[in-house]
Amino acid sequence: MHILVVEDDKKIAIAIKRGLEIVGYAVDVESDGEAGYYAASSEAYDVIITDIMMPKLDGFGLIKKLREDQITTPIIALTARTQERDVISGLDSGADDYVTKPFSYTVLLARVRALLRRPPATEQAVLRIDDVELDVASHVVSRDGASIQLSIREFALLEYLVRNKNRVVSKETIISHVWDFDADILPNTVEVFINSLRKKLEKSFPKRRKLIQTIRSLGYTIKDAG
Repeated sequence: MHILVVEDDKKIAIAIKRGLEIVGYAVDVESDGEAGYYAASSEAYDVIITDIMMPKLDGFGLIKKLREDQITTPIIALTARTQERDVISGLDSGADDYVTKPFSYTVLLARVRALLRRPPATEQAVLRIDDVELDVASHVVSRDGASIQLSIREFALLEYLVRNKNRVVSKETIISHVWDFDADILPNTVEVFINSLRKKLEKSFPKRRKLIQTIRSLGYTIKDAG
């Protein structure tokens, strides 16, 4: 999953980025509202975390402009403002959630996971495709009840494919959602991770059907059985 953090406090921004990357999210950081608006308008993010008090364009203005542009990416407003009217202003501007500083990182992470579960196809905390289960919170994967060890990036790739099951996603789209914007990733890198997933999910279970399909010249897909 690809997350945008818009925060002018460098220490806080770095801390959030590192924390989210540890659990497998790809994270881009911008330091002011205008840069955040440009990034969110140019790239498809799964969640946006934005500070409120920022230079050039404050968080309320950023959220309002994104919603006016019909950008529906879930947004968490992050701010030191705690008065009720400020919370109401944040939500009314189009934010989906509101976290006040100082904040617990575990709470912020839980809010991110909650927003990622909102789309109709991914409401459950445990994602399933056939006999494969992904526990998004604990990063545990199993097939037919047997545990499968995946790296953080392998899990992120599998999660993205399952969340987009029955859809064909290109290598470029996968890169934009699974890796950071600044990451030096080539399309062949996606092939390497796809092959690794196939080895762990398919070759290790020869009696089970193959899950990941290659659609020539288009990308990859995971489809429901039948």
